[in-house]
Amino acid sequence: MTVALMWEARAVPGRGEELLAWARAQEQELAVPPLRRELFRAPQDRVLVITWWDAAYDAELPELPEPAAELVTRAVHRWRFESVS
Repeated sequence: MTVALMWEARAVPGRGEELLAWARAQEQELAVPPLRRELFRAPQDRVLVITWWDAAYDAELPELPEPAAELVTRAVHRWRFESVS
């Protein structure tokens, strides 16, 4: 089964590039590399990371941590999805 983990954060205004760099560095620190990963950005200094894993839906998988509180405007949003196709 393929499981996708989504991690989304919103940076303090004007610090989107810093959050993007932080997320990119954290991806490299995952204990186990995912099958695939993608990094996205959006207006309002939002950063999205999606990682794909060959694992059961409820498997324990490495996830990106919370960034420093002064870098983001709110807690990170996280979602887990399983492939249906």
